[in-house]
Amino acid sequence: MDQIKKDFYLLFGGRSLRMFAYGSLSVVLILYLSEIGLSDYQIGLLLTFTLIGDSVISFWITIHADLLGRRRMLIAGAVLMIFGGLTFLLTKNYLILTAAAIIGVISPSGKEIGPFLSIEQAGLTQLLEYKNFIKVFAWYNLAGSFAAAFGALSAGWLAEFLQAAEFNKENSYKVILACYVFAGILLSIIFIFLSANVEHSEGSRVQPEKKMFGLHKSKKVVIKLSTLFALDSFAGGLIIQSIIAYWFYLKFNAELSTLGTIFFAVNIIAGISALFAARIAKKIGLLNTMVFTHLPSNILLIIIPLMPSLESAVTLLLLRFSISQMDVPTRQAYTMGVVSPDERSAASGITTITRSIGASISPSLSGIFLANPVLISFPFFIAGGLKIIYDLWLYFGLRKINMHEQS
Repeated sequence: MDQIKKDFYLLFGGRSLRMFAYGSLSVVLILYLSEIGLSDYQIGLLLTFTLIGDSVISFWITIHADLLGRRRMLIAGAVLMIFGGLTFLLTKNYLILTAAAIIGVISPSGKEIGPFLSIEQAGLTQLLEYKNFIKVFAWYNLAGSFAAAFGALSAGWLAEFLQAAEFNKENSYKVILACYVFAGILLSIIFIFLSANVEHSEGSRVQPEKKMFGLHKSKKVVIKLSTLFALDSFAGGLIIQSIIAYWFYLKFNAELSTLGTIFFAVNIIAGISALFAARIAKKIGLLNTMVFTHLPSNILLIIIPLMPSLESAVTLLLLRFSISQMDVPTRQAYTMGVVSPDERSAASGITTITRSIGASISPSLSGIFLANPVLISFPFFIAGGLKIIYDLWLYFGLRKINMHEQS
């Protein structure tokens, strides 16, 4: 097999395995933490520490990936995933769990977390021409969405099956945590087999003194994108998948198998929509696709908690996810297109990490809202409103920047 093709398979395989693990964990994580005695406020704070720690460690790993080796940093990320899962599996001590949340890689959202995305995108761009970015990123996101969907479905049904087989709730959730650890072990093995093709090309290096965190002439546009993406992620952090699952549990007393099925459908729909995004972007452009698909989805987000039944709320959630994720591959391709080729790894890393920072604060706020029956729907209202502001700011702030104006 051609080595470049093998690297593609390994990167896509690693993405799929990781997202399966993230999807499975997101369905039961908050339920597990609640079962071992943590309060809603403690859980929200713990999720915040999880995302803050991820942001700091991912930032360090990402900016050093080209120097120390992308494969090595991917393996390091997998080791942190194993460490985080093992600690959550083996202890109930809140301080130790908090430390593990900061240092390890734990995904409470069912979405990408850790240094993997930025480094893998940089590795993929190393193997591609720009014209192929959006198509490959669309399939890359589709693979992740499908895997997260099957992970959510599997976790929900497995936990319910184990409980029916006389496992208590805590132990049924621990089985899924153990699977998360095993996925981290497999992921580290996959990364070992990547070739040097994914590493940074020496020929495109710029002198270190001309760079700041890997950037030079694209600093302004990356700062602008990072600010916008941080706002969007702060809003998204209010309604991460674990929180939505817990909201359905509190609001409608949804069963685990039902939650698993809901998020299976959500991730399948989101993944398929990414492929349509590539076609739409060819007709109306990347920026227009990012905004015009995202804006109506956020109006739907605000309406979801107003629905009177589980069925109607789920219907709107599915409708929202049919368009809300179209901005993901377009955003990734747009970021790669407005920066110089030698800045793509750094730009991807910095914008991804600012998204993590933006999302790291808000879960603790959601924890406060969820602890009050009167306020449990506020995360949806605030998230939707902030995301609408993001869409308008993105459109009017960046519409004059084209793919060749980076400074």
